[in-house]
Parts: sequence; structure tokens; C-alpha cells
Amino acid sequence: MGFKETGVLTLEDMMRAGLMPSEERLRKGPVALLECPEQIPCNICVSACPFKAISMDKIYDLPRLDENKCVGCGVCVAKCPGLAIFVVDVSKGDKAYITLPYEFLPKPSKGAKVKLLNREGKIVGEGVIVKAWEYEKTWVVTVEVEKNLWFDVRAIRIEGR
Repeated sequence: MGFKETGVLTLEDMMRAGLMPSEERLRKGPVALLECPEQIPCNICVSACPFKAISMDKIYDLPRLDENKCVGCGVCVAKCPGLAIFVVDVSKGDKAYITLPYEFLPKPSKGAKVKLLNREGKIVGEGVIVKAWEYEKTWVVTVEVEKNLWFDVRAIRIEGR
């Protein structure tokens, strides 16, 4: 059963769509994950990337990442209207760093402890915000998580203050 039946992307769905960077590239440092497996007319990520790492032949094709050009800057995370792009960094020790879009209140801040949510919205752990910046009302937040959660965490919940 795939994401079209469950509404939840799996690693297998990503691999089947050719959207996963190679393991070698994942080990090198931050890299974008384009979790956009539907052929829809959208190509904002292509023009957003300052390194021309994202491409499409036609506007309704799946976006393709040139993993050698991607530096994991996160600009595409802020620009994606579908909130479907993330940056992962699994190159550092026993922690992973997930950069994700955030459009809720309260505003995120560096050092804040957050609940980590998976693609189903279930809490899978706790993490710490290590970086947060805003672009046109979308926050781009990087959280430090346990390394084994790098593919699971796709949202955060900031507890009220």
C-alpha cells in the first residue's frame, strides 16, 4: 500500500519515485528531500534554488535534485507552497538535523524544546530548535533529533508559553 492509499509517504514511496538522495550523499552533509511524489503543475522550487540543484523538464514533472549541487541551504523549504521539502543532515555523530517548514504559533526560537511529530502527526520524541528563520510568514526551523528519527520527523509542536 502506498501514499495514495494511506496519505503518508514511506521511504519505499520516496525510493520508488526516485526522490531519495543516495546514502553516500546523505553522509556528506545537509541535503534537500523533495517529498513531492505527485505530478502537479508547480515548479516554485526550481526557481527558488540559488544553486540550480532542482530541475524539471515540464511544470507537471516530479522535481529532480542534483545532489552534487545541493548545499542544504533550506531556501526551497521556505518557498514550497506544499510544505513538502525538508533538509536532512545525518553527517554528524549520533544526532540528525531536520530542517522543516513551520506556519503555526507560537513563533519558534533557538534553544526551544519541541515535540517531534511524524508524517501522521504522532509524537515520536522531543528535540531542540537549533536554528529558525522566517521567509514570507513561513518559518524554516532546524531541529536536532535522535539520529534514528531522521526520516520520521516532519513537523514540530511548540508547547505554549
